[in-house]
Amino acid sequence: MSRRALRRLRGEQRGQEEPGLGELGLDPGPERGPEGLPPPVAAGRGQRGSARSGVSNRFELITAEESEDEPLSREERVDARLSEQDAAGGNNEGAVTEETEGNVQGDGEEAEQPDQTPVLSNKPRKKKKKRKTKKTSAGETLEDNDLEDIDSLLEKIEDTNGLSQQTQSGIIAGSRPLLYVEHRNLNAENELKRYFGARTVLGELRPRQRQRQYVRSMWLTAPKNTWPRYSKTGITMQLVDTRRGVQYFTFEHHREYQQVQFKFLDAVESMDPNNIVLLLQMNPYHVDSLLQLSDVCRMQEDQEMARDLIERALYSLECAFHPVFSLTSGTCRLDYRRPENRAFFLALFKHLMFLEKRGCPRTALEFCKLILSLDPENDPLCVLLLIDFLSLRAREYTFLTRMFQEWESHRNLSQLPNFAFSVPLAYFFLSQQEERSELELSQARERAARLIQLALIMFPSVLMPLLDHCSVQPDARVASHSFFGLNAQISQPPALNQLTSLYVGRTHSLWKDPAVMAWLETNVHEVLRMVDARDPLVEESEHKRKMRYQSAPRNIYRHIILSEMKEATAALPLEVTSQPVMGFDPLPPLDSIVSYTRPERTNHPSNESTLSLFFRSLLPNFNLQGDIRHDGDEEAGAGQDLNQGVNRLMAAMRDMLANIQFQEPPRDDNPEGDGDWD
Repeated sequence: MSRRALRRLRGEQRGQEEPGLGELGLDPGPERGPEGLPPPVAAGRGQRGSARSGVSNRFELITAEESEDEPLSREERVDARLSEQDAAGGNNEGAVTEETEGNVQGDGEEAEQPDQTPVLSNKPRKKKKKRKTKKTSAGETLEDNDLEDIDSLLEKIEDTNGLSQQTQSGIIAGSRPLLYVEHRNLNAENELKRYFGARTVLGELRPRQRQRQYVRSMWLTAPKNTWPRYSKTGITMQLVDTRRGVQYFTFEHHREYQQVQFKFLDAVESMDPNNIVLLLQMNPYHVDSLLQLSDVCRMQEDQEMARDLIERALYSLECAFHPVFSLTSGTCRLDYRRPENRAFFLALFKHLMFLEKRGCPRTALEFCKLILSLDPENDPLCVLLLIDFLSLRAREYTFLTRMFQEWESHRNLSQLPNFAFSVPLAYFFLSQQEERSELELSQARERAARLIQLALIMFPSVLMPLLDHCSVQPDARVASHSFFGLNAQISQPPALNQLTSLYVGRTHSLWKDPAVMAWLETNVHEVLRMVDARDPLVEESEHKRKMRYQSAPRNIYRHIILSEMKEATAALPLEVTSQPVMGFDPLPPLDSIVSYTRPERTNHPSNESTLSLFFRSLLPNFNLQGDIRHDGDEEAGAGQDLNQGVNRLMAAMRDMLANIQFQEPPRDDNPEGDGDWD
């Protein structure tokens, strides 16, 4: 009978049989157990080592039950020696050494082996793995199943050491740079999973991922099956300079991409979106075309297609990243004055706006931090006007207060209405968290009251529009007082009017909470008391409003245009609204650094005759006035010969047209005349 048939008769699977000593090159023992199985052997390091010394192919033993016998660590060796000494001394307190063949107790008695009983059925018997018990520092016994749950293990260890998970995360977050970006927070799916669960978010995504033909790991976006296959577009990123640990990069356009860029500019000047669509069919990853067409789709209320085009633009730019360009370090810079870099800023900003509308404020906040880290000094898109709103929406109150504390000294954030009102609101929300200590809660309440009073004194024109958007009617004292009246809105400079309109239109929904309104009402009455008492702070703030905010910088106008807030857009000056604004480059900087220029198009004279324009449509190089482009001696001579030939042709055609006589058609005299039409 073959060995396989014998194994099936015993009901064993392959690898479960005990290796014979003859097969291993050793002399078999004279004694055999029941059913031909070897008797149980007392577990010992020397016997196990001698049994394996003659193995020619050690991999034959991997599937056997002895596979769990691995070389013991130093601590396990010490435990084994101590248990042997306790067994020899008659100590029966449970010093047990566990082996694969059997368990030897302290008194030398052999443990039972249930696997020795033969199984008479044809079904393969299941191996019962023995659970190893490990002890933690707290003395609690954990099994292997419990060890798989890392989170619960960490919580138990932290509890024993007297450290909470919240404290450790706070220490880690406080040690990181302010604009540190986490990769996991750049993925909107992670935020949606926290809200709706992974099964809901990934329910329809997993079958599509199985059919994906190409997968490339990206941080900003994930490629979709509906996108065209990516190929190199002609965009690269170069490292320009490194100063004081900060790296300066720039995107570059190769000659092929420049030619596509020129065609795109021609398509924009044609004012026909179909030309941009045709250009994208030939160049599906041209970034500026994707940005411009996304605005067209958004105006046509096709939000899904508009968002998809922005993600494709981000994917194209991310594929061109420099190997050392980091999204998370906060030390990589891009100069907005270079036209090649502007597409990355604009794509990030528009993607951020889509994320906020989609209900992912935490992911949008991370993208906002990324944009700010690319150029924190100049802030070309002025995301400082937006980051406070996203922090409040994402409930990242600690980040907002930390940013205000660190940047107030050199950036004067309190002079922006959005920070002046959002920071005390963040402190108020922190004072409502019950898990904090009473000291922290009292400090947060004091800071919130002090900062909101300063904000109301500095920007009194915010209160009435804010209450109007929240559908709240102020009491008689507030409504009749001149400090918060209509005069406060009319007398403020235009630039300040744009900032306040932008803040009220964007963040009024955060103030609708009844608790927030009650807190605001208390501080408004306190401010009115200070105004009536002739507090010098009120007059000082009025003087600051008149001296500052005379004209807004260009980046604020650019931010208002991209945000598309109706309240703020209506307050833009005429010099901004009168000039054309393109979605792929709104309000370009006046000091742009141009690396390549568009070839000049020939400007033809406008006082040409109709016949001359007709011949120019047939012959683009035709010039009746004799203006020849001197690109060289040969080209000039060829152009002159062509011009003379065309002039002779024109003279012959004039003679022909002069000799043409038109005959009048014959008239049928009708005595009755032509009557009027019925």
